Amino acid sequence: MQLDPQYHEWVAEQARAGAPVTAAATVVILRDYHDGGDTQLEVLMVRRGADAAFAGGLWVFPGGKIDPEDHDGANDLLGAARTAAVRESHEEAGQTIDVDSLVWFAHWVPPQSAKFRFATFFFACRALHEDVAIDDFEISEHAWLRPAHALERLQAKQIQMAPPTFVTLSYLARAATVHDALESFRARPPRFYETQVARTDNAMTFLWRPDTAYETKDLDAPGARHRVVSNDRGWTLDDSGWPW
Repeated sequence: MQLDPQYHEWVAEQARAGAPVTAAATVVILRDYHDGGDTQLEVLMVRRGADAAFAGGLWVFPGGKIDPEDHDGANDLLGAARTAAVRESHEEAGQTIDVDSLVWFAHWVPPQSAKFRFATFFFACRALHEDVAIDDFEISEHAWLRPAHALERLQAKQIQMAPPTFVTLSYLARAATVHDALESFRARPPRFYETQVARTDNAMTFLWRPDTAYETKDLDAPGARHRVVSNDRGWTLDDSGWPW
C-alpha cells in the first residue's frame, strides 16, 4: 500500500515549519468475545503508568516510537512501522502479532504546539491469543473492552484517553465483529489526521480536515464536520459526511 499523497504534503509542511516529529506505531488488537450465543467485539487497551512522560495515566492501544532497528529489512517507513507495531505489542502486552495481518487504517499527528509530537501509524489486527502480559514499567493496567463500554467509562470520567483513541473506539463501536471492523478498514484508504485545536470558554474542539473550521477555527461556520468536542458533558464525535 502506498502512502497517501496527503502524507507527503504533510512531511513537506513540517520541514518548512521546522516542527519535527517522532515516527511511531500503534496496534489495535481485536478479538471476538463469545458470551453464550452472543458475539461481541472487544479491543485490548492498556493504561500507561501515571508517571510516564508521555500520555501518563491514559488508556491507549499498545504502541511506541519506531526504533532504528525497526528499519532493518524494511523497504520504507511503513514497513518499519509494521515491525515496530509487532515489537511494541509484544513488549507492552505480551502479544504475538502476525505482521502480514496488520491493516493500516489511520495516521495521526498532534498539533504543532504539542510538547511531544509523535507521527503515528495506526494498525488493526485480530488477536492470535488472548493472554496478556504487561511490562509493569510503562504499562500499569490492561483490559479487553467492548468499544462502547470503553466510551461509556470515558463519559463517566472513570478513565482518560486522547482523541485518537476516542475516535478509533467510536468507529469500532459501529462494528459487530472483528471481521466487520477489519473489512471496514480495508474498504477505504488510511485516513490522515493532523490535529488543530480550537478553545472556547466551556469546550475544547479537536479538528481535522475536511472540517470547515480546520483553517479558520470558526466553529459555527456551515459546512463539513470532522471534529471532537470535549466539555463538561463529555466527548462528542461529529464526522458528518464521513462514512464508516
